[in-house]
Amino acid sequence: MKPNQDLISPCGLYCGVCAIYLADRDNNQKFKERLVNLYKGKIPGKGTLPSSEDLKPEDIRCHGCLSNDRFVHCEQCEIRECTLKKGYTGCHQCNEFPCKYIENFPMAVGKKVILRAVPYRRDFGTQKFIRDEEARYFCPECGNKVFRGAVTCNKCKAKLDLD
Repeated sequence: MKPNQDLISPCGLYCGVCAIYLADRDNNQKFKERLVNLYKGKIPGKGTLPSSEDLKPEDIRCHGCLSNDRFVHCEQCEIRECTLKKGYTGCHQCNEFPCKYIENFPMAVGKKVILRAVPYRRDFGTQKFIRDEEARYFCPECGNKVFRGAVTCNKCKAKLDLD
């Protein structure tokens, strides 16, 4: 099966395991409400878009980094803009990696994954990178599918460190 190209983000944060994408894909209202509380307010270095009181569960939607329907914080991504400007499909093609955009990435888990994922994609190719990202995000205790950044399995409550 050919992967959805809209989910292959240039930065290495594969959208197919993103909490925003999964909550939207599954139309999981409870999960969307939890994500509102996580994402509202200021993202370091980005200011407030939208304001805390404006972000609502219906704003928790995304069809992938390369789609025309992106989450509000992803909409302003400097990494995506940089790769598009350079004509690259991703940071794995850039000799300047890691660059100022990676160094200044506003979310610690995201930066950690980018620094792991980009060299992996460079070394093993996009198809293996996607397969392995999809396979990475399962609870080792119960096998439940989880999302990137999850610290606890929502099914068995096991502590996770998958990123």
